[in-house]
Amino acid sequence: MLILTRRVGETLVIGDAIEVTVLGVKGNQVRLGIKAPKDVTVHREEVYQRIHGETVHHDTDGSGDGG
Repeated sequence: MLILTRRVGETLVIGDAIEVTVLGVKGNQVRLGIKAPKDVTVHREEVYQRIHGETVHHDTDGSGDGG
């Protein structure tokens, strides 16, 4: 897992077409703005799990290979 630090108003760029901007931080919540092409779906993890009826496994060892 790549870990990056951003301040409010700063943006991450993923590939050529996806931008994630930190809109605000309040307590332990972070507001993100996501700009992506219409063919890219974006869901909160709990919504994604409900849609797909599965548990998403997190990369816990940092190797990036999911295990």
